[in-house]
Amino acid sequence: MMASLLLLQGGGAAGILGNPLFMMIIVMGIFYVMLIVPQQRQRKKTQAMLAAVKNGDKVVTTSGIYGTINGLDGDTVILKIADQVKIRIARSAIASVEAEENAS
Repeated sequence: MMASLLLLQGGGAAGILGNPLFMMIIVMGIFYVMLIVPQQRQRKKTQAMLAAVKNGDKVVTTSGIYGTINGLDGDTVILKIADQVKIRIARSAIASVEAEENAS
């Protein structure tokens, strides 16, 4: 009902909802809210998780390797994946930190 009133008020198809520029702005706003904002939230969450990793954390890498952080060196992490087996990976390759079992 409101849309028909706005169309009638502006003189039919040339009303405010009939203006292609106005419709383009509405579509851009919807895309921003539905796509860009959630992506920015996810990126901030991931950066906070990567900044908070510490020695002893159990992590999963983007390639699916499970391990325990044994050392941090700037943008790289030394990951212990088995007894006497350590690998060096990029900090950005950490997909998630596993929850500690004694956490409440």
